[in-house]
Amino acid sequence: MRKLWAQITGLGILAFLLLPGMAQAAGPAAAPLVIVADTRRFTGWEAWWTNLYNESHFYFTLVTVVTIPIVGLIFGVLADIIMGGIGLDLKSRELAEH
Repeated sequence: MRKLWAQITGLGILAFLLLPGMAQAAGPAAAPLVIVADTRRFTGWEAWWTNLYNESHFYFTLVTVVTIPIVGLIFGVLADIIMGGIGLDLKSRELAEH
């Protein structure tokens, strides 16, 4: 088992070292790739979100990293309220099998 993990680790390190060279195989004549989002059909918060993506990937990442846990918390609380309303009590650990 130890030999298998050594081989897997070795292949991972080898891939990590060789992939940048393969990515530059196009040569120095290749133009840099520009990634943008199409904002023509968006309005409101969607337009703001896509413009943020186009203007700064760093700020887009920060807003996304902050937004995802907040939305998860809101959905979790709403799911808890709904399940409590239909009679599912997840706060107690009583087993039905006696």
